[in-house]
Parts: sequence; C-alpha cells; structure tokens
Amino acid sequence: MANNDHINIDPSTTKYLIQVKLSADGIVEKPDVVGAIFGQTEGLLGEELDLRDLQKSGRIGRIEVEVSSKMGKSEGIVLIPSSLDQIETAILASSLETIDRVGPCKARIVVESLEDVRITKRNKIIERSKELLNHMSKQSKTNGLDLLEAVRQTIKTEELTYFGKERLPAGPNATDSDAIIIVEGRSDVINLLKSGIKNTIAVEGTNIPKSVQEISREKVVTAFVDGDRGGELILKELVQVADIDFIARAPKGQEVEELTQKQITKCLRNKMPAEQYMEMYGLAAPSQEHREKDSSHKKREENHHPRQGEAAERRPRQEDAEPQEEPEKRVSVEKLLTDVQENLKEMLRSLSGTSKAVLVDVSGNQVAEVPVRELVNNLRDQEAEKVSSVVFDGIITQRILDIAAEKRIGVLVASKLGSITKQPENVGIWVKEEIS
Repeated sequence: MANNDHINIDPSTTKYLIQVKLSADGIVEKPDVVGAIFGQTEGLLGEELDLRDLQKSGRIGRIEVEVSSKMGKSEGIVLIPSSLDQIETAILASSLETIDRVGPCKARIVVESLEDVRITKRNKIIERSKELLNHMSKQSKTNGLDLLEAVRQTIKTEELTYFGKERLPAGPNATDSDAIIIVEGRSDVINLLKSGIKNTIAVEGTNIPKSVQEISREKVVTAFVDGDRGGELILKELVQVADIDFIARAPKGQEVEELTQKQITKCLRNKMPAEQYMEMYGLAAPSQEHREKDSSHKKREENHHPRQGEAAERRPRQEDAEPQEEPEKRVSVEKLLTDVQENLKEMLRSLSGTSKAVLVDVSGNQVAEVPVRELVNNLRDQEAEKVSSVVFDGIITQRILDIAAEKRIGVLVASKLGSITKQPENVGIWVKEEIS
C-alpha cells in the first residue's frame, strides 16, 4: 500500500478510504482522471449512490489524484474518502473498476484497498501513546532516582565531619566510637555513610597523618582499602606507622567508594587480624612499639570480644602460673604429638587452601571448625582445657600463641610460622614443612 501521508484527506468526512491504481495507455492528467470517474459512474448505481450528489452532501470527500507519465504511458493513485457505511462504500469502490477510458486513452483501474480509517487512526494512537508513555515513564523514573539520590547524597554529605588538625574527612561517630574504620579518601567515607557506617576516617593519601597514627593507639582499628595497587601501598604504610588491628580489602580491582552496601558488609565481615594478614601477604611487620597495646587498649579490645561465661576477674595467664599447678591436667607436647600425629597431619592436609581452622580435644576429636579470620575470637570464647590442639590453614602469630598459652592449648599445627618474639613453654608448634 502506498504512503498516503502527503495527500490531504478531510477527517470530518472520512470513515473509509478507497485506494485505486490507475494505468493508462497514453498521457493523461488529473482533470482527465476526475472527469472519467464522475462521467463513467453517473447513473450506474442509481440516485442514492450518485457520486456527484454524494460529494455535494459531504458523504464523499474530495477525490485526490496523483498521476505521472513516462515513455508515453501514465500511472497513478486515486484516493476517495467516504463516510458511507461499509456496504455502500464497497459498492462504490467496485463501480470504479468499470472505468475503461481516461481522456482519449484506454485505461485500467483496480481497487487496491478499502481501508477503515478509524482503525488506522486508532492503531496510530496506540503506537504513539506507547511511545509517549515509555518516554514519560523513563523520565519520571530518572527524575525520581535523581531526586532520591540527590536527597540521600545531601543528607550523607551533611553528616560528613572533619577529624584532627589536618581536617580529615570522617563520619560523625569517629571520635566517640571505641572502634574506627580507616579508609583512603572522602568518597569512601561518604559511601560508607550511605550504608549507615559512621565511624570512618579518611587518610587522604599515602602520607598517613599524625592524628590517625595517634588515635590508632587508643581504638580498635580496621583498615579498609581499595583492591588495587594504591590500596596496597596505603596499607603497607598504615601497618608501619599506625596500630592496625584488622584489615579489610575491597574486591580485586574495585574501590571502596564504588561498592554496594552488600559488598561493604561482606568485606568488613571478612576482615582479618592484621598480624595474620601481614604474614599471609608478605607485608612488613610493624615495629615493637606498634605491636604492644597499652593496657587500656588491651582491656577495651578484650571487652570487645568477651569470653562466654567469663568471670569478673580475669584468669591468670598460664605462663605466670606455677609449673606444679594441677600437673594431672597437663598433657606433654611429646605425648600428644605421638598419639594424634597422623590425625593432625590428615587434618592439616584436608584444610589446605580452605583458610579454616579445626579445634581438637585431648582425645583427637573435632570440637569446632571456624574460619581462620575468626580463630582469635573463637579461642578466647573457649573454656580452658576444652581444646587440646588447633589445626589451621594459616600462619601462627604471636597473638594466637599467647591465647593458646592462656587457654592451655598444647599444640598449634599450621601452614607457616610467623614472626614470633616470645614462645610459651607449654605450647608446641608444628608447621606444614615439618610433616610433609
């Protein structure tokens, strides 16, 4: 069907549109075509369907003709709008095919279509409505998201405060909280604020500010850095100049400022003790000054991870107790290794690459299995003498050794041995290379 958008049709008189194709064996023009239509249909259909009378009464609209000539022949399209009913319009259209001459030339007229203009208009209305509705929906959604984000951003930005004489970007709870999270930049602080985390401080580069170094000795500190080379450099400096307790990293290649709330929560939940992290990833160990917490910090950290059923007064450390105390409850390292050696070796092999730890009782039975990152807290929560040995896919650190001594754990079996400054006499150490 030809494209009729450029032909003017009177919408007030149009219910149907008759489209016919004209072919003439000679050169004809528009007046010749119109004259042939009126002349050769006159009296053919009776007075009720006389074309001239129908046009005068407005029941037939203006006849539109497009005709062109080429190589001595003419072709064209004729459009006749009708407000008659379907049957009358069909009869009128059929009568046009009786025309056999236009002007002096032989001609052929064929009805190509009888179109219900209202259906066509309705289809156009539907399609256009869809376009407008989709555009409106996208615009409303975009504007709504922009508005929500703008309000959220404004609120979080207003919550942003500044810490120390360097005026470092920080969350509103950074000063008062017992634990803080150190991030790289201002955008990281804002992103964590969006997730409801308000105890953050940004170091703003690799030159760690003095105020961050000082506050790190007073609070439980988690370093949360990007998963790229820049994050690694900042982390290396942090562990050397500040007192870092835990380390969390964004996924490889990602930045903290672009993480979703779910990703942030997962990264912080998977944080690792700093000593363990440094040994596993080959970072330089902190100085002796930074390894030793002052007594107030130790007390605060222990309160942060209380033992189950812990009494008001702390149990004396094992290395301070008299060697003769309760000798019947002691298990010699040599005997333990001899009795459960194969069992412990098999456990270590099965844990390879899992980053998990297994707690074993004196009979060689498994008490619990926990992620290595939770080993320190889990050992603190264990009742004294319930665990006889610990096997884990990780590195033996000074902190784990101290807790093992306090809990009277006879043997630690692990992948590697970290930097140890003092080894308790009552704890045996067994690493992978010794049992391979």
